[in-house]
Amino acid sequence: ANTPAPAPISVTGGGELTDHDPAAIAYDRTLAPKGAQASLTAESIGGQTVTSLVMEGFRHARPYGAHLHAKPCGKSPDAAGPHFMQGPDHAEIWLDLRTDGQGAGRSTTRQAFTLDPNHLPKSLVIHAEPTAPGAPPAPRVACITLH
Repeated sequence: ANTPAPAPISVTGGGELTDHDPAAIAYDRTLAPKGAQASLTAESIGGQTVTSLVMEGFRHARPYGAHLHAKPCGKSPDAAGPHFMQGPDHAEIWLDLRTDGQGAGRSTTRQAFTLDPNHLPKSLVIHAEPTAPGAPPAPRVACITLH
């Protein structure tokens, strides 16, 4: 009998950033102005995970940090908890990007692991500055809850 290929494991989220709805919430309206939106999709299939972030309506020509986090977004920036880590190597998913002259940016990363359906990232956090290994994380600008 043919064994069916395993179904892809995916998480997604996004929308226009609100002031109060943790599905898509802005914490800093200077860096995530009214009308800003972000969407994220992560999908695992065939032993690798592809994660894509699209941002629109952010500050023009500016770098941002972005990572998947362990807990859902909340009204407070720290609700999303620490970085999501996968597997024995504690791999993290980083999506730092620089917006263009219209305030749009996109980032895609591929990793050689499969998401575990029992241990999925719960949010995407956009940070005020790109990731600097060893430095404390930059302030949290916005958060998208993943499902």
